[in-house]
Amino acid sequence: MSSAASLDNKTLAELRGLVSQGPPYSPSLLERLARDERAGARALHAACLRAQARARAERERTESMLQFEREAVSNGFVRVAGVDEAGRGPLAGPIVAAAVVLSGSVPGLDDSKRLTAGRREELFEALHAGDHAIGLAVIAPDVIDWHGIQSANYMAMVQAASALEPQPDFLLVDGFVIRGCPFPQKKLVKGDRRSASIAAASIVAKVTRDRIMMEIDRRHPGYGFGAHKGYGTREHLDAIAQLGPCPVHRKSFAPLAGAGTTGLLFE
Repeated sequence: MSSAASLDNKTLAELRGLVSQGPPYSPSLLERLARDERAGARALHAACLRAQARARAERERTESMLQFEREAVSNGFVRVAGVDEAGRGPLAGPIVAAAVVLSGSVPGLDDSKRLTAGRREELFEALHAGDHAIGLAVIAPDVIDWHGIQSANYMAMVQAASALEPQPDFLLVDGFVIRGCPFPQKKLVKGDRRSASIAAASIVAKVTRDRIMMEIDRRHPGYGFGAHKGYGTREHLDAIAQLGPCPVHRKSFAPLAGAGTTGLLFE
């Protein structure tokens, strides 16, 4: 930014414009604001200090989320992928799993559930625009019904990791060990908050599945798939009671499975 001397003649509005561009802020701007006795300038200076503190904390958080990837590399692994899924719990739609090998730090990565839909979309685009490797797997509802949800979940994660080119040599997995997985792996409880690559995978899986559910909503109107994404909300259950299940519903999931409470759905 400008030197201290060139900042002396700036109006408060001009200084506010410079502040809106940061952080980071140049020492000359901070010094200029610090010696300005006007209340507005003092408020701008305080806002700059808060913004820089937040930015510093975010950089430290982002860097700390690479600790498990770096640990794996220090143990001799080269391509460390984070793996996560979206869609285990819904009554309809697929499971989507993603595997991501990051080429570097990505500011803002976090558990997809802690991000707004807009922020997830931004990070999804940033991940695909970078040099990161991304593998994806989509397991359809009828396959979930045939194999069971947990086996289908394992299948999705293995397929996502196997889709990476070149393939990974180590996986960081959110929450559990993948049975039948050919790759060495490490489970991380709450891994989507602790590992950058798992967080990236959680975002890719969530955004991909949400987009699939929006398309399903267009193909099967009346159920509200675009809003609830297949989860068992009251609106969704009411729609099933009125319309019956459609091809994307998981027939093995309660209340769609069995008799009694679901008799009306299969008349």
